[in-house]
Amino acid sequence: MIKNYIENANFEDTGFYYTLSLISGKYKMVILYCLMEFGVVRFNELQRYIKTISYKTLSANLKELEKDNLITRKEYPQIPPKVEYSLTQRGRSLVEVLDRLCVWGEENRQ
Repeated sequence: MIKNYIENANFEDTGFYYTLSLISGKYKMVILYCLMEFGVVRFNELQRYIKTISYKTLSANLKELEKDNLITRKEYPQIPPKVEYSLTQRGRSLVEVLDRLCVWGEENRQ
């Protein structure tokens, strides 16, 4: 029965596929993890934490995470501009999954 389900299931319709689509790419999980560790973080702070990310890549990833309602962006009307990012409730629930990945990695590191 399970074999038939797997054979007939469309991978794109699975929860696994959907979750991967939200965190796919080189930096999204790292951004989420930084926000989990440090709470509210400004753009330049994220760039310092993730040393290898470019301005353009960080900006694009943040926009995608915000569109997926995993992070929130708060802009302050001041000069120079101040923008802060933090996890939404939905993002915090996903970080629980990422945290389990970290635990698994620590327990199974060879």
